[in-house]
Amino acid sequence: MELFTILPFILILIVLMFNTIKILNEYERAVIFRLGRFTGIRGPGLIILIPGVEKMNRVDLRTVTMDVPSQDIISKDNVTLKVNAVVYFRVEFPDKAIIAVENFLYATGQIAQTTLRSVIGQFELDEILSKRDLINHKLQGILDEQTEPWGIKVSAVEVKAIDLPIEMQRAMAKQAEAERNKRAKIISAQGELEASYKLSEAATVLAQEKNAIILRYLDTMKEISSGEGKSTTFFPLPIDFITNIMKRD
Repeated sequence: MELFTILPFILILIVLMFNTIKILNEYERAVIFRLGRFTGIRGPGLIILIPGVEKMNRVDLRTVTMDVPSQDIISKDNVTLKVNAVVYFRVEFPDKAIIAVENFLYATGQIAQTTLRSVIGQFELDEILSKRDLINHKLQGILDEQTEPWGIKVSAVEVKAIDLPIEMQRAMAKQAEAERNKRAKIISAQGELEASYKLSEAATVLAQEKNAIILRYLDTMKEISSGEGKSTTFFPLPIDFITNIMKRD
């Protein structure tokens, strides 16, 4: 009988202990409210609450990695894109994160989506693809400023993927191919120009040295007649002999 009499008191005592004694990890803080009024921040470690009088909200201070879903965005030059990003942020002031906004995680996610659409829409397609670092820095600055009243610090924003329409992908592929062909033709033309300079220099040297043109003539004949399967025979004639014949005509 005595056990059944004492048992309800034991259960009440256990419930009160669970509601009174709290243990917070190193990365957690407790925002304490006493009769609805904010009284302070406690933790980490063991904290004791006054049952029925004090209430706590547990806040995680670790960096949060939040994915921003793909957003349909129209760029400055009227190209429809799908862009998603990732936001890195942490709670710096737990009291603001609880008091100033109803749900700081949801609010940060929503403002990240609207900011992403707003910032990307200010750039043209070529700038979006080539100035990724500039866009990331601008997004980080705007989000950090807007979430500062909530006690949140945005440390980084990264644009993850930019999906283009199929027609735009094909057009960009053709443009890249045309650019490669253009560079190849320019390089080829530069090579021919340099070769013409060298040929001109060689012609000048050969014109000044009569024996040099003869040696070049003989070397060319050797190259033509050498090799497997060739039966062509050349009879070289002196250059002066050919010149005298041409003068007689």
